[in-house]
Amino acid sequence: MELIDIIRSRLSPLEPLELEITDDSHRHAGHAGARAGGGHFELRIVSVAFAGQNTLARHRSIHALLADLMPSRIHALAISARAPEESGS
Repeated sequence: MELIDIIRSRLSPLEPLELEITDDSHRHAGHAGARAGGGHFELRIVSVAFAGQNTLARHRSIHALLADLMPSRIHALAISARAPEESGS
């Protein structure tokens, strides 16, 4: 299973209404984390689970679901996590 598919599966408990995962690893070639094998990813997620939560709480819930992938398989993760009413969709 590809890492993006694993990330998508791990985030499924949040029941995302929207989920976009971008592998930006190629933009970080030569970076220490890239040399060690960890990828750089951008995550955009919209979930009802984030309603009423601040940014830190949202990021913590995402990191908890992906914890064993960091830092070995995921070196860096840029997160945009929003509740549906914040998404503009």
